[in-house]
Amino acid sequence: MALQHVRSIFLVRHGRTSYNAEHRLQGQVDIPLDAVGQWQARQTAAALKDLYVDRRPETDRCIIVCSDLSRAHDTAQAFADALDGAEVHDDPRVRERSFGDWDGHAVSELAERYPKDFRSWMEHRGGELKYGAEPKEHVGERGVEALNDWSTRAGLDTDLFVFSHGAWIAQTLQTLLGLSRVDGTFASVVSMRNAHWVRLVPMDVTDENGETVRWRLMDYNHGPAIADTDAWERER
Repeated sequence: MALQHVRSIFLVRHGRTSYNAEHRLQGQVDIPLDAVGQWQARQTAAALKDLYVDRRPETDRCIIVCSDLSRAHDTAQAFADALDGAEVHDDPRVRERSFGDWDGHAVSELAERYPKDFRSWMEHRGGELKYGAEPKEHVGERGVEALNDWSTRAGLDTDLFVFSHGAWIAQTLQTLLGLSRVDGTFASVVSMRNAHWVRLVPMDVTDENGETVRWRLMDYNHGPAIADTDAWERER
């Protein structure tokens, strides 16, 4: 018997924050969207609605899930508002990776204070783990757990939209697609831009245990058309 699963999964990064603009590690610090990020969230909400919602039958529906950190929740809420108030479900499994003692610090400060460990982190060799950062494997595992849970709550008349964070998306995506088994450093994809998205579609396959589903990458680091102009980062 085929598994029930949604028609597609979207992983959407939150809009810009002041920490993004200042090149600070956010991790699990609860930083709100800045004015640019709020505008980006509205642009992305309109693009997602136009490209993937308005072109479906009216009887189809969306599930909206987000990190419980405000920058992701508010980006999800902008999309929900564009859909006339759809419900938003906070899920802590979708929260950003913690960088431990490095959370909240400027990248330039970390490079100066911890040159050896900073370089190790930048080269994907794990220097950040000495300061209490959450292992990338754990981020990917909790992310895939959340996707497996939410994606099997509805059928092919439903799209799942998950609003989260850069590191979470990169590590969850690589775990889901099996890339982490090929490259355990989780360095196989570049970090997504603010308010950009991933789109995944399912492919049913049969294994020794019966029917299962494999997710296939359709779009990565996709954003509204205006994101390709200088207006995307312009102060408001």
